[in-house]
Amino acid sequence: MPKYIKTKEQIEGIRKSCRELAIIFAEIAKMVVPGVTTEELENKAVAMMAAVGGRPAFKGYKTYSRAIPFPSALCISINQEIVHGPAVPARILQTGDIVGIDVGMELNGYYSDMARTLAVGEISSVAQKLLMVTERALALGIEQMKPNNTLNDIGTAIQKWVESNGFGVVRDLVGHGVGLAVHEDPQIPHYAIKYSGLPNTRLAVGMVLAVEPMVTEGDWDIKVGSDGFAFVTKDGKLAAHFENTILITSNGPEILTTI
Repeated sequence: MPKYIKTKEQIEGIRKSCRELAIIFAEIAKMVVPGVTTEELENKAVAMMAAVGGRPAFKGYKTYSRAIPFPSALCISINQEIVHGPAVPARILQTGDIVGIDVGMELNGYYSDMARTLAVGEISSVAQKLLMVTERALALGIEQMKPNNTLNDIGTAIQKWVESNGFGVVRDLVGHGVGLAVHEDPQIPHYAIKYSGLPNTRLAVGMVLAVEPMVTEGDWDIKVGSDGFAFVTKDGKLAAHFENTILITSNGPEILTTI
């Protein structure tokens, strides 16, 4: 098969993994209310994955061989945290928080990946706008995921929308291929490709990609948080993150992480 292209059998396996993950995510999202702990969300996700024969894709994951393994199935990132916040030890969600939940699952050898940022009770108008803009940024990026378009088409659409609304797009973290592993090539910037140094890969039928814009209230510069896992905004302002796993078809993009 050509580079990055999945077979029909692989696509069906990935599609099933994605659908099951979307069902699990919907149940986790219902639990996001003031007073719930991140550990409660974690335990529910792990139990639901086990019930369908899956396993967490992130728990135990290492970015390099000597790294500390990631401690949880869910990445739960609160307020100024962008991504990769561990779900344990437990933290209590408070009214006014925004919480990004990123989750991946392996099911029968096939991987799925998705994320949403959710409001905990009533949130500020700035936070509401940030969530709306980030979710719309993902949708605009997905609209560009057609055969013969390029990664630049995805990133440029996202960047123009986000920056036109006065927010920043994180540049140090990118989307990626997915399906047979947690992270595959190509890397997918959520901004114009010329700023990334990455190849401007052309999209083709059979590619499966995780697109996940990370948007900041203020500057897009980031740093590693005190827990050693989460990336946080350098200026301490809010961040949001939305992600879907997408299949490129002859008719355009198919969102796989949906019910």
